Amino acid sequence: MQTNKATASPHAAPESSETSLEQFTRDVRKNRSINWYRSPIPPEQLKALHRKSDFKGAVQTGGFLALLLFFGTLTVWAARAGNWLGMGVALFLLGTVSSFSINAVHELGHGTVFKTKAFNRFFTAFFSFFGWINHLRFQDSHTRHHRYTLHPPDDLEVVLPVRLLIRHFLYRAILNPEAFWGTFKNTLRLARGKFQGEWEEVLYPASNPVLRKRPVRWAWFLLLGHGTVALVSVLTGWWIIPVVVSLAPFIGNGLYFFCNNTQHIGLQDNVADFRLCCRTFTLNPVVRFLYWQMNYHIEHHMYAAVPCYHLGELHRAIRHDLPPCAHGLMAVWKEIAAILAKQEADPNYQHKAPLPAYR
Repeated sequence: MQTNKATASPHAAPESSETSLEQFTRDVRKNRSINWYRSPIPPEQLKALHRKSDFKGAVQTGGFLALLLFFGTLTVWAARAGNWLGMGVALFLLGTVSSFSINAVHELGHGTVFKTKAFNRFFTAFFSFFGWINHLRFQDSHTRHHRYTLHPPDDLEVVLPVRLLIRHFLYRAILNPEAFWGTFKNTLRLARGKFQGEWEEVLYPASNPVLRKRPVRWAWFLLLGHGTVALVSVLTGWWIIPVVVSLAPFIGNGLYFFCNNTQHIGLQDNVADFRLCCRTFTLNPVVRFLYWQMNYHIEHHMYAAVPCYHLGELHRAIRHDLPPCAHGLMAVWKEIAAILAKQEADPNYQHKAPLPAYR
């Protein structure tokens, strides 16, 4: 894992006596291993599921990009024509698709979408730019999230319990200026080399400044790139361009909210079974495509190297060994709402998903 290699870098600052205990704690956490349960599957079938395809990767990535280009072009055309209603509808649909850019970055960052590594790297950076995502920081965090899923303090990417309110959805459903401002401030902070909070100190310890350079450089790229887009729009009078390029990910986030928040909410932490700390449910093909198949979240954590376009097949191969699966967003949120109501009454409550009886 890159974080571990960088921590051991010869460029790391020498350890002072004051930080020896902190260094010892980091070393223990770095070398910790969790004996995860994974549903058994025949080796040949698993090998086939791991197989990457440039063609299938192009269908998923190209289709997602085509939707962004279509709704982006439609938004620009409607704005230039003075069709404000059409522009609003097209922009909302563009934002709905753009919201899932983090899922594109997530899958491409795993290096499993394309067989050709350069394609994975290029499109990771591409969608990261348009989504205002620091993919380098995200990947460093997400590597640990997979290795130590919901085992704090080794995984602080997701910390339970998560409390969701109706207002959290309303903030995101149409327009989310708070998220834009927060993202901009965090990008500016990283560009200035300011790392804060326990999680960032774990990922980027102050004793290793070399490790911090990559996310800092990307933060500068985001600021300069989007700043250039804004400047060009002012000089040319095409005010709609930065709206489409830089602001779309913060518009129409409702569908993304309902999809992405299903992954771990209400479940158990500190367990060595992905079936108890991750959630799988089914979706219709359109939303499943936008979500990059991440509704199969147990399967993704069990076998993270399986490309997203094979997760449905993996699910069918091991579903006999999984908890009952909700069908659709309404059904899964009905289950989640019941769990959240119990957690409201008892903050220590965690839902234990029922496992197959033979286990």
